[in-house]
This record gives sequence, structure tokens and C-alpha cells, in this order.
Amino acid sequence: MSPLELFSDELEQLVHRAAAGVIALEDRRGHGTGMMFTPDGYALTNAHVVKRQRAMRVRFHDGQDAEADVVGRDETTDLAVLRTGRAGTALPLAEAGAVRVGQVVVALGHPYGFERSVTLGVVSAVERRLPGRDGAVLDGLIQTDAAINPGNSGGPLLSVRGQVVGINTAMLPFAQGIGFAVPASTAAWVAGLLMRHGEVRRRYLGIAARNESLAPALAEQVGQPRGVRVIDVGRGSPADSAGLARQDLLLQVNGTPVATIEDLQRTMAIDSAAEFALTVWQGNARQQRTVRPTVRAAA
Repeated sequence: MSPLELFSDELEQLVHRAAAGVIALEDRRGHGTGMMFTPDGYALTNAHVVKRQRAMRVRFHDGQDAEADVVGRDETTDLAVLRTGRAGTALPLAEAGAVRVGQVVVALGHPYGFERSVTLGVVSAVERRLPGRDGAVLDGLIQTDAAINPGNSGGPLLSVRGQVVGINTAMLPFAQGIGFAVPASTAAWVAGLLMRHGEVRRRYLGIAARNESLAPALAEQVGQPRGVRVIDVGRGSPADSAGLARQDLLLQVNGTPVATIEDLQRTMAIDSAAEFALTVWQGNARQQRTVRPTVRAAA
């Protein structure tokens, strides 16, 4: 058997296994996709798919229909959790760091109502920023050239190992071969909070920041290859009160290294403490700051 035949056969088997965990969502205004992520019936999709509805019509891979309750939604990451009331085949979420540029990926979904559509591509880039809906910005996205069209939203982006590396979320209508997915590592912690609280209770620091890969000399000084660069601090904000300043490099929260804005958001959303110890690189020296962020519930 040729390598091409072998690849085709394995891809066919991969899609067959994963299809049982993909669901179709629809309402009178359009179509979308979701994926089962727990065996007892919880599913992931996009927040913009469920909008502000309390329930969605769901069609499973075997053709059966049901009504699923919307457990919670998070516009910041464009993720939502549904409770389908039916046991199903859960698709495993890949761990952080499992996504690499050039990796072969498969998108499953129901674009334009064409159910069980499959497209193949690669991971084109990671940690992309994209203007979202209602002025929001989606951070840390996976970019792929696997075809993602309206209706694919909320469906899985799979690795050839059968792990979900991302939740398909957006495409550029004026471009070809440019689609985006929310990383599975983000979906994992956001889904957990949505199941627990019905929302993500974020901490407000009052900074604008970006992810930064550090030059070798600086990386050796601070002891890590990446950090979060502060590019602006709101006057009177918790960060301002804590002494953070523009161009500070945020390295750790409560002693845990932060390499990305997502790391920062995750740590401060999961931890319910009233204050946090920040380690920053400021003025060519390591500094300790204590910040008391305010809590912002989901809109």
C-alpha cells in the first residue's frame, strides 16, 4: 500500500470515529456546529452560535433531534456550553502546547446546513488576534487553511491523532484559506467555569498587553523564554494602584509563570483570591507587586 493510500485510509477512520461526537445546531436564524466533550452529554460550541438563547435544537450523528439547554456562554472567548441530556461520544481536548505550525488538521461541521462536511488543512499560525463581534477582540487564536464557512462555527478542529486542537470560530469573508479556531487549552478551562458558574468571572486589572517572545539575553536574565508585555495602564485602575507601568514585563502570578495573556486570564479567573502576587521585570530588575483586581461578571 502506498503512503498516500495509507494516509487516506487513516483519515477516513479518523473522521468516522470523530463524527459520533459532532452535533448540528440550528434555530430559525441559522445553522451551527457543536461537539460533545463529556460522555454525560455536555457539548461545546461558540457563544455567537447560541446568541442569547436559553435552548438550541440539536441533531445528533444518528439523526435524532433534541432540545439542549444553554448552560453558559462567554463572549470574550466566543465559547458556550450546552447540556444535551444524552450520553455521547466525547472528543478529547488536546493539551496546551500540542498545536504546532504546519500540523495537519481536519475541520468537521455543518457549513450552510451541509451536514457532516469535512475539510483538510494545516495549522497556518498560532496566537493570532482577530477583531470579534461587538468590538471585542479574540486573542490567542489558531489560524488554519482548512475551509471554515458559516455553519462550521463551534465544530472541532482535529489533529490526525484524533484530539481536538481548536473550536472553529471565524473566517474572513474576503479571503480564501484563512480560518480561525479557539485553542482547546482555552476551551478546557472556560468550559469548566461555565459548567460551574454559568459564566466566566474575570478579574479586571486595567492593562493593555501583548504576548512577547524574549530575546535570548533577556530570557536568560528573567529565567523564561516568554512573558506578557504591558503596553498601557489605565489611570486609577487596580494595576495602576499596584505600581505597574508601561513596558513592564509580567512574568509570574502567585509564583506561576505566565507566557501569554491567556495564562494570565486563566489564572486570575480560576483563582478566587482577593489579591494576587505579580512578578514583573521593571527597570532591568525583578520586582514584586500585589494587586487587588475587581471582578467583572459576564454581560
